[in-house]
Amino acid sequence: MTMRPYVSLLVAFAIFCPSVSRAQSARGEHGAVATVSALASQAGVDAMKKGGNAVDAAVAAALTLGVVNGYNSGIGGGCFILIRTAQGQILAIDGRETAPAAATRDMFIRNGKADPSLSTVGALAIGTPGELAACDLAIQRAGKLTLRDHLLAAAQIAADGFRIDKHYAEVLRHAEPELAKFPTTFSIFHNSLNAPYKEGDLFRQPDLAHTYRSVANGGIEWFYRGPFAHATEAWMRANHGILTAADFKNYRAVLREAISTDYRGYTVVSFPPPSSGGVHLLEMLNILETRNLGDPSLDRIDSLHFIAESMKLAFADRAWWLGDPDFVKVPRGLIDKTYAHSLAARINLNRATDVPGHGVPLDADSNVFPRHTTHISAADDQGNWVALTATINTHFGSKVVIGGTGVVLNNEMDDFSAQPGATNYFGLLGAEANSIAPGKRPLSSMTPTLVLTNGVPLLSVGAAGGPTIINQTLLNIVDVIDFRRDIQAAVSGPKFHHQWRPDELKVEQGMDAAAIDGLKRKGHNISVVYSLGAAQGVEKDPSGHGFIGAADPRVGGQSAAW
Repeated sequence: MTMRPYVSLLVAFAIFCPSVSRAQSARGEHGAVATVSALASQAGVDAMKKGGNAVDAAVAAALTLGVVNGYNSGIGGGCFILIRTAQGQILAIDGRETAPAAATRDMFIRNGKADPSLSTVGALAIGTPGELAACDLAIQRAGKLTLRDHLLAAAQIAADGFRIDKHYAEVLRHAEPELAKFPTTFSIFHNSLNAPYKEGDLFRQPDLAHTYRSVANGGIEWFYRGPFAHATEAWMRANHGILTAADFKNYRAVLREAISTDYRGYTVVSFPPPSSGGVHLLEMLNILETRNLGDPSLDRIDSLHFIAESMKLAFADRAWWLGDPDFVKVPRGLIDKTYAHSLAARINLNRATDVPGHGVPLDADSNVFPRHTTHISAADDQGNWVALTATINTHFGSKVVIGGTGVVLNNEMDDFSAQPGATNYFGLLGAEANSIAPGKRPLSSMTPTLVLTNGVPLLSVGAAGGPTIINQTLLNIVDVIDFRRDIQAAVSGPKFHHQWRPDELKVEQGMDAAAIDGLKRKGHNISVVYSLGAAQGVEKDPSGHGFIGAADPRVGGQSAAW
């Protein structure tokens, strides 16, 4: 089965009008890497040229992003890595952060209500980082080079510096008031005149370079059981934090069982809990499969409406059922096709309807899963494919950098449900399944995904943007499979998002007016936004030779190929 040729379905799904400028895709015979940064994508390709594979490329790109895109991800945060090896094995590596051992269910409750400032900024917001452990495990299990190779290459960029782009400068400007609360952090991201770095400025990070080189020479033990862990504990003691060296020592990246579904003859493989993304991506695909979205005779507004209603149903389930499977029961029935068909039957094809609450899949209590962000897609000609999504949560995470390390620490504790019925930074509701507990991993929207046909990988895709990640990934897959668009057109096109609560359909301003009007007539509460996030993808060239890397133009992303 092939992903194309192009057909008139492009016209039928005209909501994806080209108002978002389309980035230039990269094509190569040996491999491709897609990230938000030209430097990171090239670092991935360079790793392959040095004898590495797509796993090496993804890790090299991730470590480089921690340097050049450190407000979104880095070794102070976490990640999910989905790998299809050349031998056909699927690896799902969980590098999600964990709550400190001293964490309590009500740690963010003040005067009976959740205080969001405590879970987003400062010492209590920080979970034990997992990205470095996950990258190390990925290299051990499926890489060809060493973690040291990739750390030293990224350290050189940190030491030499890079030019700040307009996106970095804009984020830095908006984050300045919160960064100013932490002198160490402020000093890193501001010049000698105490002004934030501007577009075009050369930005050097000697402390981060030192940390990378220390890990390269001492192994991840330096980070998890050595100087970094002890320096973090000392800072926490002085700043009313609870993260300890013991939390670092006890951290482990976890191998989990990937989840999959059949969608119109393709196998879609994604990440299991504590990712909510994979579960609800597959749940929505199973709902959508009940209608032939690609039929050019269907009204396009009806198709958009059906997709939006499926988003509502999945996010209602997310709020109730999803959490760390090592702590709570997450029903496997959420990705059962029979359950999806029952949800599809609830959709009114003519009118948007309120979803009062979650559904209940079959055997919900017994058939359970075993116990601001960036995405990287990579593939090579040996048959290795990778989808890696990494994050420190919101821009600059907790805004905390431990002196002398250069590492921005996450604020992933905000991804827990601080209080049933309370919303987090992204407006997501949570229930008891995602409550705080020592050592527990917070629920994540990260959705690294691979698409295969007859066991052969065709697509690696994922996104950044909080809860919109799930729906961006859904729309990119639907766009490629149902509407026969190439991956660059898919990631560039306007997106829409519904997360159940609040009851509004967010659409990017690139959506055409006719589609917006049609959705309004069906009763959708429309909110037009500039951007919902950014996606990346790598696709097997439909010619059968080589790869296409696609980066999202919203954030100036650039792919690279070899």
